[in-house]
Amino acid sequence: MNFFLETIQVLLLSIWYNVESFIHLFVPMRKKNISGEVVLITGAGSGIGRLMAQEFAALDTVLVLWDINQDGMKETARLAKQSGASRVHFYLCDCSDKNEVYRVADQVKREVGDVSILVNNAGIVTGKKFMDAPDSLIEKTLEVNTMAHFWTYKAFLPAMIANNHGHLVSIASSAGLIGVNGLADYCGSKFAAVGFAESVGLELLATGKDGIKTTIVCPYFINTGMFDGCQTKWPSLLPILDPNYVAKKIIDAVLTDQVFLLLPKTMYLIVALKNVLQWKLFSLLGFYLGLTNQADCLTNSSLHYKYH
Repeated sequence: MNFFLETIQVLLLSIWYNVESFIHLFVPMRKKNISGEVVLITGAGSGIGRLMAQEFAALDTVLVLWDINQDGMKETARLAKQSGASRVHFYLCDCSDKNEVYRVADQVKREVGDVSILVNNAGIVTGKKFMDAPDSLIEKTLEVNTMAHFWTYKAFLPAMIANNHGHLVSIASSAGLIGVNGLADYCGSKFAAVGFAESVGLELLATGKDGIKTTIVCPYFINTGMFDGCQTKWPSLLPILDPNYVAKKIIDAVLTDQVFLLLPKTMYLIVALKNVLQWKLFSLLGFYLGLTNQADCLTNSSLHYKYH
């Protein structure tokens, strides 16, 4: 294709994509049917992972739960069955251990089948400022929040590529888009998770595997216990999010193949401002909104880890 025709194509598609977005302001996106799909959720023993499992269960999916908490997974499995799941499987798996991820993934493929919806949800926060955080805690944060995504993709993506069918879901954070004072290791891990998921999504498109969808979720702080004690300066603008609301929005994003989900909606504006304002002005705005000091509630905590 020559330069002129390629330019015309880009211009026409740009117009169409804008028209399409405008239409969907009034007409809801059509939701896909995921009945019978095998859904694997990491960090499913509590919090958002448990709530997503219940939401997926109501859609007649086959659930595979991973966590390091056996009792938590059993409770999630019980609740998922109450929500309508006919098949629920759960496995102990430390996602920070590459070899364990591969071992348990092989077990899942033998006992359940190929995973077609992968939800990388497991996550931890140390609650320590950068210079106060031991190297071991920083490494663990990166292993769970970032590197685990590499290993789960390596384990389950080949089958999706072979079938040109699947969905990759990354539960990241608004802290993966905007730096937060006192959360250097957490922000670094989430920035990496966002970049990794976006890059793989583009790689799949470039190789013609458009049947594999990606959804990257970047919520503000969620009231799951992971950020206990955190308060918001402007609750009407940046509320601490209700976990049930977040879980439902994630499932809706998956069903409509939404690539980026930012919560609350004001995060779209804040991220846009970060990209256009000069640094001094945006940092001033960040302090005014209370974005940059939200980690104070964590850095004063005596806990080594808090989980999703």
